[in-house]
Amino acid sequence: MPETSRMDRNLALEAVRVTEAAALSASRLMGRGDEKAADQAAVDAMREALNSLAIAGTVVIGEGERDEAPMLFINAPDVYMDKIAVGGGLPDDLVDLDEEPAVNLKNLARAKKAEVSDLVVCILDRPRHADLIAKVRAAGARIALISDGDVSGVIATSEPDTGIDMYVGSGGAPEGVLAAAALRCIGGQMQGRLLFRNDDERGRAHRLGITDLDRKYKLHDLASGDVMFAATGVTNGTMLRGVRRFPGGAMTHSVVMRSKSGTVRYVEARHDFTRKQSFAPFAR
Repeated sequence: MPETSRMDRNLALEAVRVTEAAALSASRLMGRGDEKAADQAAVDAMREALNSLAIAGTVVIGEGERDEAPMLFINAPDVYMDKIAVGGGLPDDLVDLDEEPAVNLKNLARAKKAEVSDLVVCILDRPRHADLIAKVRAAGARIALISDGDVSGVIATSEPDTGIDMYVGSGGAPEGVLAAAALRCIGGQMQGRLLFRNDDERGRAHRLGITDLDRKYKLHDLASGDVMFAATGVTNGTMLRGVRRFPGGAMTHSVVMRSKSGTVRYVEARHDFTRKQSFAPFAR
């Protein structure tokens, strides 16, 4: 096995340790009603875990600025992003942010040799999506509304057993980058465009070097090069189970993907805080 391939595999599993640390730390505050404190706990754990990795790297994007939550780093404006995504194995540029939902659904149905009424569109359940939801229903497609987690909504388009054919709607831009990274690993198409609500957000984008505020980003624009994606559930979701704590330890459920191989691994880990010193700070 080439040394670089072995290193990539090792790094992918080390990335899971980082997300496990964040999830374990945040889980101590689950149900306490203090989202910012949970974010801070996750960030602190990630910092410590990232610093333990034998790599030279730079954290270039973080989440939390919009909600005044602590961040690892921001090198992109923490604004909303308009997104559309479909799964893999379809003709290039099949769907387009600039097309009406009816057109995108018709093209997707034709490519899948199905009827529009057979398609299921995943949309984040927010008041801002009322018009979008109405247009999708008017086109004849079915809708799966989700309360949060648009990263998992995008990923669902490439997992046949979810029954999701398309994801569309607006959500956080950092989450859009995460979703694109996952799609790079498992296959799919995605487009995104930053949405600015005021001049302050536009000015922030300019200060970060973004000159074309209307640019339509494609999948490889959002996540280029060799990509690894890792995530660990904090609470139960559609893709991952949450942290299950017990006296002296906990169970975590994670996923790790690599674009180079297309491999998707689910990792269920049992953490013994009485013996595993590296996780001891997260047991409190």
